[in-house]
Amino acid sequence: MDPADRYRQLLDELREHNYRYHVLDAPIIDDNEYDQLYRELVDLEAAHPTLTDDASLTRRVGGAADETFNPVEHRQPMFSLDNATEEAELDAWHSRLVGALGRTPGAYSCELKIDGLAISIVYERGRLVKAATRGDGTTGEDVTANVRTIKSVPLVLRGEAPEVLEVRGEIYLPVSEFEALNERQAELGAPPYINPRNTAAGSVRQKDPSITASRNLGVWIYQLGFVDGGPDHDGHTAAMEWLSALGMRINPANETVDSLDAVKRFITEATRHRHDRDYETDGIVIKVDCFADQ
Repeated sequence: MDPADRYRQLLDELREHNYRYHVLDAPIIDDNEYDQLYRELVDLEAAHPTLTDDASLTRRVGGAADETFNPVEHRQPMFSLDNATEEAELDAWHSRLVGALGRTPGAYSCELKIDGLAISIVYERGRLVKAATRGDGTTGEDVTANVRTIKSVPLVLRGEAPEVLEVRGEIYLPVSEFEALNERQAELGAPPYINPRNTAAGSVRQKDPSITASRNLGVWIYQLGFVDGGPDHDGHTAAMEWLSALGMRINPANETVDSLDAVKRFITEATRHRHDRDYETDGIVIKVDCFADQ
């Protein structure tokens, strides 16, 4: 096979296997088979440097990140959330909502609030071009080089992508990875890290992307941001399904329900299983699903 054809074939195969492993958690080949394909890609790039694609999986870890973490102005603000700590506050929010709409909403999106670092990721023509922290909600820091190292963040989108696509998500450190990291710290006689959230945030702001890569961070995408092109969506659930089809990692624990009582049941169950998951949460996010009603 022509080297260029084999190179494109390897890129497609490895992106598919990476998606199945890190996004779907449903691999169809074992680690040895994946490693063989990856090694073949590395060897092919070494033998034919002109074939190298900037979005190759071998390029997840590139050069040093910008030491100053240049400011990035978000095209749309990344707002903070209102809090409700008691059921009465949830009821009051719902009463205000019904009063403003003049009716009860048809659906509610219920999502686990991941305890991590909020991130904005921008794709142009299907390729990752920019990633920035939330910052003050208007301006964040450029952390593109480090976010590229996170294996559940697609470097190239699947299917037909819009001209520009921004998504928002939460970068987190799995509890199991945090515990393993602190075990290594203990072996080195170094102080332990305090908690997964702070460790994830610090990992994303490393000057050396290889350190970020070694932390095995994960991401959950939770919101559609700025879009130029692509289909219209009437609600949050439809938008998340579209992002999932493009290769984004959406939390399967999230649900769309049709009543306030169902929202409360979701909260009860999610709280009960809070410590059963391999990631930390610090609440539940409730949204009116229909964009026109938000």
